[in-house]
Amino acid sequence: MLWLSEVLIQEHQLDSFEQLKQALSTRAIGGERFFSMDVKPPFADTPENWEDQLESAFTSSQQR
Repeated sequence: MLWLSEVLIQEHQLDSFEQLKQALSTRAIGGERFFSMDVKPPFADTPENWEDQLESAFTSSQQR
């Protein structure tokens, strides 16, 4: 299980929501199968529908 908080800690160099989406896509391609959102991303550009966008970035990358 991949937790959002874990990604944010491990990828501490991320500066934006878009970079976070890319990091999640990379993790999904790398073999992670399940993703859980346990915290809200702390970026100024985090949109209101952030959960939907992160879920989409993760699941669409798994299908490649």
